[in-house]
Amino acid sequence: MRKVSRSLPAPEGLGIEVIGVPEGSVVELDLRLESVVEGVLVTGTVEAGLKGECVRCLEPVEQELEAEFQELYYYPDADMNRYGGATKDSDEADEEASRLEGDLFDLEPVLRDAVVLALPLQPVCQEDCLGLCSECGARLTDDPDHHHDAVDPRWAALQGLSALASEAGSEDSGTREGAAENQEK
Repeated sequence: MRKVSRSLPAPEGLGIEVIGVPEGSVVELDLRLESVVEGVLVTGTVEAGLKGECVRCLEPVEQELEAEFQELYYYPDADMNRYGGATKDSDEADEEASRLEGDLFDLEPVLRDAVVLALPLQPVCQEDCLGLCSECGARLTDDPDHHHDAVDPRWAALQGLSALASEAGSEDSGTREGAAENQEK
């Protein structure tokens, strides 16, 4: 067994549309390499800084990511059927198996899978982020009392009647009171 720690620049495309590891930023790897009958078992953790944007309000988001991974790299001449792996008839599974190339192994696909699967699907700047106003785009967290007096277009015609009734009501207020008194008597 051998333990290895490395700091490497992040490869391109280590993320999704809204958040990811910026290309060239520092990625910390802690690896444990174990020789097993089939090949080399690589177990490790990756730590990296994430940059993206909040899916609710589009503010910049910066987070730290830590992900674990494990992959078995087969020896080039290993018969995987013998060890309970893929059968010889399954060429597709054989091609997907990670193989050692001399003393080297390609960690990038495994690293990419581990990081992308550990990313938050909907990153937010804060847990209680209110997002943006659907009318004007204002950030609701900055102004929680923000609102618009929007009139439902189906009621717009009746709103005009309400204004007319209030004007007529102020002129007829004395008449209404007199009618109410007459009714009581």
